[in-house]
Amino acid sequence: MAHTEVILTQNLSPLGAEADIVRVRRGYARNFLFPTGKALEVNPGTLRSINHLKMKRAEREAREITAAEELASRIQKLKLAFTLETGETGKAFGSITAKDISERVNAELKNVELPRHAITLDKGIKESGEHEVLVKLHADVTAKLKIKVSASSDVSEASDKEESSAKRPA
Repeated sequence: MAHTEVILTQNLSPLGAEADIVRVRRGYARNFLFPTGKALEVNPGTLRSINHLKMKRAEREAREITAAEELASRIQKLKLAFTLETGETGKAFGSITAKDISERVNAELKNVELPRHAITLDKGIKESGEHEVLVKLHADVTAKLKIKVSASSDVSEASDKEESSAKRPA
C-alpha cells in the first residue's frame, strides 16, 4: 500500500485539523484531497506556508471556544421545568430524554441549535426533583444545566387539596 504525507488545509474530522501533516493513501490524496483543495502536497514550499495555516487554525479555535463559553454561560443561567406523567402509585410513564432537553433549550434560547448529542445523559430521567445535566459544547467547554422535574400526580393532588379545602364550609 502506497502512502503519502499531506498537509490538511481544512478541518477533516477523521484525519485531523488544518495545518496537520497526515499520512493517507496516494489515491485518496490524488483523487479527492488535492482536487477539492482539502490538502496540499508536502514539499519545501508548502512547509514554509504551514505557519499561515496554523494561524488560521488558532483563530478559528479561539472563535469556537469563545462562542462555546458564551453559550455555556447562557445555558447555566437556565432552569428548565419538566412534568412527568405518573400513576397513582407514583410510577412514571416515560422519561425525560436528551432530545426533550435539547428541544426545550432550543426553544428557550433563540438562535441556538443545541444538538441532542451534546447533552450527556446516561439514561432518561424518571425521578422527580432537582437534576443537573452536563452539556458538552466543545472539547474544552462544558456547562451544567439545572432541571426541575415534577410529577403530574403531585400537581393534581395539590390542586385537589386546594379545591377540597375551598369547598369546605368554614
